[in-house]
Amino acid sequence: MVFGGNLIDISAKIGSIKIKNPTILASGIMDQDAESIKRVFENGAGSIVTKSIGLKPKKGYLNPTFVELEHGILNAMGLPNPGINDFKQEIVKIKKYGIPVIGSIFGSTSKEFIDLALKMQKFGVDALELNMSCPHAKGYGLEIGSDPDLVYNIISNLKNTVKIPIFVKISSNLTDIIKLAKAIEDSKADGIVAINSIKAMKIDLTIRKPILSNKIGGYSGKAIKPIGIRCVYEISENVEIPIIGVGGITNGKDAIEYIMAGASAVQIGTGMYYRGIDIFNKICIEIKDWMENNNYKKLSDLIGVAHI
Repeated sequence: MVFGGNLIDISAKIGSIKIKNPTILASGIMDQDAESIKRVFENGAGSIVTKSIGLKPKKGYLNPTFVELEHGILNAMGLPNPGINDFKQEIVKIKKYGIPVIGSIFGSTSKEFIDLALKMQKFGVDALELNMSCPHAKGYGLEIGSDPDLVYNIISNLKNTVKIPIFVKISSNLTDIIKLAKAIEDSKADGIVAINSIKAMKIDLTIRKPILSNKIGGYSGKAIKPIGIRCVYEISENVEIPIIGVGGITNGKDAIEYIMAGASAVQIGTGMYYRGIDIFNKICIEIKDWMENNNYKKLSDLIGVAHI
């Protein structure tokens, strides 16, 4: 039996968060101001993740911070952001538009995460994403997210402090991603976001130096999709909490592959460079077309089917 496109359900649920479709804007692209976020939502995103926000304004690294490579994007922005207090006005505007919003935060201590989380909750975000995996931010990111015990303590303290769901964004740049995933589950986090960009470098042969001012950056785009799929699959084999898949998604089949690996939803970032801001609408149409052609009525029936 073939189901008509209008009868196909591609809504998604991540913990207690329900969204109209499984596509979510990843943190870092077109998500620092309310008007840009509104444009993304109007182009089909089921939800958005804000720019990663810290306690104080941060300028980030000097240029060059971005280079396009053959199969992806390499960047080292340095987590530039206006600081949590100045970001309040953007969250308030976003919520007036009725957009499901996940507030991304980063910190170097448990207290910083708690202070940020409490403010994001007060501003009205629907959930939190803890950025514990930025590959090029000194004092943050991987320096926090590579220690399962530290991650466990931070999340446990947050769960005792805030009422909204907490998702934890992790990296593939780890010796044991399963150990970290289990620590996150044990801490009572509501979900795992996998993966962040991959630690990488590009050298200019003419000047014989790294191109990025920070030397090392994060690599994203089509080339990292197989790594992201592997991580989601392995995590799904070992934990029960929901997973949001990220990395190299540019079309509906990419999204379905992540879902078959065990993801409940997907995030899209670099894909906008390849297909434009309406990539979210395009991917949703492609997901529905694939489901109709393969006799699936509910997207949730595809979650984890690749596991034997």
